[in-house]
Amino acid sequence: MIGIWTVIAAVIGFAVTAVVGKWFIPFLKKVKFGQTIREEGPKWHAQKDGTPTMGGLMFILGSAVALAVGLTGFYIAESQSSALGIAEPFAMMVKVVGGFGMALGFGAVGFLDDYIKVVKKRNLGLNVWQKLILQFLVAAAYLASIFLSGGSSATLIPFVGFVDLGIAYWILAALVIVGMVNAVNFTDGIDGLNASVTFFVSIFFMLIASFLSMGGMSILAVAAAGGCMGFLVWNLNPAKVFMGDTGSLFLGGMVCALAFGTNLPILLLPLGVIYLAEILSVVLQVTYFKLTHGKRLFKMSPIHHHFEMCGWGEMKICVVFSAVTILMGIGCVFLVLYGVTPFYG
Repeated sequence: MIGIWTVIAAVIGFAVTAVVGKWFIPFLKKVKFGQTIREEGPKWHAQKDGTPTMGGLMFILGSAVALAVGLTGFYIAESQSSALGIAEPFAMMVKVVGGFGMALGFGAVGFLDDYIKVVKKRNLGLNVWQKLILQFLVAAAYLASIFLSGGSSATLIPFVGFVDLGIAYWILAALVIVGMVNAVNFTDGIDGLNASVTFFVSIFFMLIASFLSMGGMSILAVAAAGGCMGFLVWNLNPAKVFMGDTGSLFLGGMVCALAFGTNLPILLLPLGVIYLAEILSVVLQVTYFKLTHGKRLFKMSPIHHHFEMCGWGEMKICVVFSAVTILMGIGCVFLVLYGVTPFYG
């Protein structure tokens, strides 16, 4: 069931993010932290040049406040009920706090990247290897925290049960985390897209965590969802602020924290289908371009730009991509209800 502290955390995440924007966006304009639009993108995006970036700091703050208040209230209530044997185990609390710490770590990598772009005037920011090394370090720190707190290398497969992959689990987990974080990053390219898709992904993880009686993880999910919704107040087309890599990498970390925290990283395949489509479109475009010596598979990648070039408006892309996420999320809920909850007794 969805508890009162889950609702409170959602409201706080939304309110803090939305209200902070009223002062933070003018501050970003004042210090001239504006986005430089790449020439390779759609030509009509040139009008967005100079729009304040690093707005991800808004929902990072909102999510942090929401999580702090929500978790404090939740665990106080849990401690009062521990005599009945229903308190969440310590390992789950580590997954919640460690998961948010991982998201902050990825956000810090994104902040460094944005800082180089904006202040140093290097539009590409960190190079690929610098980003990957830092991202794998963040992922490794998170996985180490789970391992040291007694976390298992067994992952849950719907209708199959727990499958122990041994040491291979930790290697695969690091690869999946870094890959998914970058997939979420690629989803940030038009007004409102990343925040709207991630809002629904977070909502469905909240429902899944609730069905599995993971109250702390449910609060982590709504902290992200509330932050995304508060950010959309300022980021829907026409956007008054961009999240930057600061925000997109943070959201990628949150999505992975929810997937691994519920021990259902396999749900990243259906629930994260938009993220995967975005990064795969880039991989396919580059590969096809090289193999055919200059031909293109899509009009432009990531794939949201392809739809733009086909005449879709930014709002339409957000609505359609969000609708796809909702449909996949509904499917994931049924998977959990009938293929996962039986293994939790």
